[in-house]
Amino acid sequence: MTVIQQQAPGRIENAQVAVYLVYSAARGHAAIDRALYVPRSWTEDPDRCRSAGIPDGLVFATKPQLAARMILRALEAGTPSRWVAGDEVYGDNPHLRAALEDRRTGYVLAVSSTHPVVTRAGKFQAKALAARIPAWQRLSAGAGAKGERYYDWAQIDIHNPTGRVGQWCLLVRRNRRTGELAFYRCFSPCPVPMSELVRVAGRRWTVEETFQAGKGLAGLDEHQVRRWTSWHRWVTLAMLAHAFLAVTAATERRDRPAPDGLIPLTGNEIQHLFAALISPLHDLAHRLRWSRWRRRHQARARASHYRRQAGAQP
Repeated sequence: MTVIQQQAPGRIENAQVAVYLVYSAARGHAAIDRALYVPRSWTEDPDRCRSAGIPDGLVFATKPQLAARMILRALEAGTPSRWVAGDEVYGDNPHLRAALEDRRTGYVLAVSSTHPVVTRAGKFQAKALAARIPAWQRLSAGAGAKGERYYDWAQIDIHNPTGRVGQWCLLVRRNRRTGELAFYRCFSPCPVPMSELVRVAGRRWTVEETFQAGKGLAGLDEHQVRRWTSWHRWVTLAMLAHAFLAVTAATERRDRPAPDGLIPLTGNEIQHLFAALISPLHDLAHRLRWSRWRRRHQARARASHYRRQAGAQP
């Protein structure tokens, strides 16, 4: 198994690094592909790779290269997708952006504050362009656990000398409380409003939610494997388990909407019910009563958070 040493506070720990492809839609999200990152120090050491069961001939690939392979594999398999979102590791990589543009697939990819951007006025760093923004627009990046996630947003056109048809721009997000800035490089095959780009930027957070759910509900990180095949077996099984919960929750919300006063069934609650069915401590009626109590309590908490947020908005 690929073991990479990483710095932790006061110590060095072993870790396995992977790239995941998450499919995110309005009804749910789950990981649909994965690739283990094998560092160059390993790929250049055949004996080390062989002892870990890594296939012969595996060549080094960066994280953006792994991501591009998985995205193109999903698109070629017919996975319906209009947009790709990702963090700075992927947004700062020109080869990944070019691969998506060649496929006419839109993207909203985070970039660093020093990311170079070419406008009709010249070449600037992203943070330098943000300092010149005359006005901001308040938009929501989507609903969160405590209400709509409002930020200030601005859009700056990017010059495209290639002659390709499409819309290129730099999207800038400003935290309304702290003033912290975030930057996104965007492409769309056809013009879209800024609100659509903001919506896609907000979708990127479902990647973190998928990791948390995969670990908490399906044991994605609860392994001690050290070989190539073992890692792929464990991770694939955990991804499948989480995808089952996500699809079941989405199907329940579509076919059996939650009654007033209850939140819809979530992956967490479905996993709770499965675990309760295995336990012989209480009968089914008792377990269902507890499930309804939890969902009612969560619905009240959510409503309270939304009311508080609405009252705090200027």
